[in-house]
Formats: sequence, structure tokens, C-alpha cells
Amino acid sequence: MTHFPVYTLDTAPELSRPALNGLAQAFGRVPNIAGAMAGSSQLINGLVGVFGQVHGGSFTEAEIQVLLLTNAVTNTSAWAVAFHSFLALKEGLSETDVQAIRQRRLPQDARHAALSRLARALIENRGHLDDEAKTAFMSAGFNASLLLEVILVVAASTMTNYTASVAQLALDEFLEPYAWSA
Repeated sequence: MTHFPVYTLDTAPELSRPALNGLAQAFGRVPNIAGAMAGSSQLINGLVGVFGQVHGGSFTEAEIQVLLLTNAVTNTSAWAVAFHSFLALKEGLSETDVQAIRQRRLPQDARHAALSRLARALIENRGHLDDEAKTAFMSAGFNASLLLEVILVVAASTMTNYTASVAQLALDEFLEPYAWSA
């Protein structure tokens, strides 16, 4: 079995340290996922760049968390489900909507449901959306530009979801109350 170390600010490769430092400032700590990703400076720096675009985009932070939590559940990434459950609640999503997504159901909020439905369809269908899926998304008040932006969020979460699965990461202590299994 391959072991993936979880680096800290002090132990990370030199080229990964600036990204880890930025994530530590954003979260008050270096999450295990970032520590594991630091083993590849290209991956951790790519993550920071892509997530900068995600969080600087058109969606609210709550909408981003709907997408990221849906992606984590769809990709069966237990670490990411716990992390995005924590962040979704912090961003004001209701406990009911967070639980719905964790149980592979749609949130009650219609806009959030449209985001979740589209993200799940993108992942499950490997990017192939039928006209019905696109129309349902647009009918919820979104446009073609935002559909393309959902693809960015799916791409960003794929990096963390896959890393968490490949590295078989343990949950950070602060995430234990949000543990999830498929």
C-alpha cells in the first residue's frame, strides 16, 4: 500500500509552502487534504488557483457549498463530504438541506436543488447533459454562463475528492461530527 504523508507548514516541500500558508490563513489550520496534496506542488498550487476562480465567480458561497457537497457525495469522498457539510452549515445552508444532499436527495430550496441536480448529472454522466437537464437548470433562473461555471466547480472538487480517496485520508478532528459513509 502506498503511503501519502500529510505535510504541515514546516514539513511541506518548499514549492508547496506558499499554498499551504494561504490555506492555513483561510481555514485557521492546514486541513488534511491540503497537507496530502502538498506532496505535489503542482497539485496544491493548481488547487489554490482553481478555487480562487471558484470563490471569485458568480455563485454565492452557499451555492458553491451546495455544488461542492453534491460533488463530494456523488464522488463518494467521505473526507470531502464531512468538510463541505461543515462549510455548508457555516455558510447558512439549513441542516435539512445539508442532510438531504448527504442522503443523495435534493435540497428544499429550489435554486439549490437545481444546482445540486445539475452537478450530480454532470458527474454521473461524465459531462454529457441532455436537453432536459440544461432546460431544468435554466428554468431555475440560471444561464449558460453559469452552467459553464458549474463545470469549473466540478473540476475543482474533483482534485480534492480524488486525492482524499486515493490517499485514504483520516478526518481532521474538527470534521469528526460531520463524518459520512456511502
